[in-house]
Amino acid sequence: MLAAQRLARPRPAAARHARSLATQKPASSAASSSPPPPFAAQPSTSSPSTSTQPPPPQQTWLSKTIKQSPAAKQAFLTLAGLLGYGTAKQYAGRRAYNFYSELCIPRPDDEAAFWRTECDLPPTFQSWFTVTNLHVWLLTVRLRALPPPHGTNYVQGLIDHFFIDVEDRVRAVLQPVSPNSYAPPQNLVPYTRATAFYRIANRAANAANVEAAAAASESGGAGSGKMRPRGRAPESLVSRQMKIFKEQWAGMGMSLDLGLVRSDTELAAAVWRNLLGARGARGIAYTASTPSSSAGAPAPAFRRTVNFAGGKVEKLSKIAKLRGGLEAEERRDDGSGVHDYPPSQADRYVAYPERMAAVVEYIRRELVRLEQISDADILGQGVIGTESLGLDALRFGPVRRADGIVAALKNGSALGVAGAEE
Repeated sequence: MLAAQRLARPRPAAARHARSLATQKPASSAASSSPPPPFAAQPSTSSPSTSTQPPPPQQTWLSKTIKQSPAAKQAFLTLAGLLGYGTAKQYAGRRAYNFYSELCIPRPDDEAAFWRTECDLPPTFQSWFTVTNLHVWLLTVRLRALPPPHGTNYVQGLIDHFFIDVEDRVRAVLQPVSPNSYAPPQNLVPYTRATAFYRIANRAANAANVEAAAAASESGGAGSGKMRPRGRAPESLVSRQMKIFKEQWAGMGMSLDLGLVRSDTELAAAVWRNLLGARGARGIAYTASTPSSSAGAPAPAFRRTVNFAGGKVEKLSKIAKLRGGLEAEERRDDGSGVHDYPPSQADRYVAYPERMAAVVEYIRRELVRLEQISDADILGQGVIGTESLGLDALRFGPVRRADGIVAALKNGSALGVAGAEE
């Protein structure tokens, strides 16, 4: 059973210390890591990576002490092995964390130009979750082929870390921790790493208000002692969001699995529904077909696909009682940023087949590449402290490649059009 039933599990603070120590990369890791992946030398049409490496978290006194003394480090690792941290299942969980943090997390930022500009995904947490979920699924497909019990252990560890990170990010938005609280310092940093792919609304304004209130408090001026930190959302809201993301993870995985074994057409449909917001599901709205209001003026052209995940996001029975029913709900802006193009931008649908084909080609290409990597390279050395080694061969390539099939077809079409014009 995957992590679907353990989403709300509390995470002890000591887990961060153990993870930071167990996943420290030795100084010789660059020399002992796997060779660069085959796609590294291939030309690419993607824009340069926009991701920035966040500053490393502060090391605890225990980590510093162990690193300064080889004897203490050896004794600590021996004790950890006796306590069960060296078992195959524990090692798989820690290595799966490196898979997630080093292979999946950077992908939204690395391909931000494609996802946000070409696919028109808004800079929201939902968009980040969808793109990250795609790469978690890609790794899951390869990990399922590992011999038992390694496949189960690695898939379980990868999904666990994915949802722990998702919950950590959700709480960072809904239940932020104040720097003045009694929480440990490591709780103020992300579970994995920060990202610039999505923005947290009102974060800058809230920080400015807190700093202004603090300055006024120190000077004894107006507003002294009236700091207004951001409010904390109820726990039920966090649990509700986690259930929604769990259902999205399961639904997207099942649709991609079905497309993988059926056809590229089915896979493209799964990409359209899950990654492109199912834009145009009810048809393309043109200027001539836009309904008019009672006053005779054209009504605002807005339409989106309503999400009925779990029956609790937007209940059909509740929507049916509203004036206009489902059609009216589809025309309501829910603030997600994912909706059909207005009539003035209907020409954007022309590029949709090419974008779906690019993502399908990317999925097929990466799965073939991962299949060619041996089980031994994926499983690692099985020794405490080597969990982060050998990841270079697993790194994903760009979505678009100059030597890809979609690029060749696109260039051929362009040459054909140019030849016809001549």
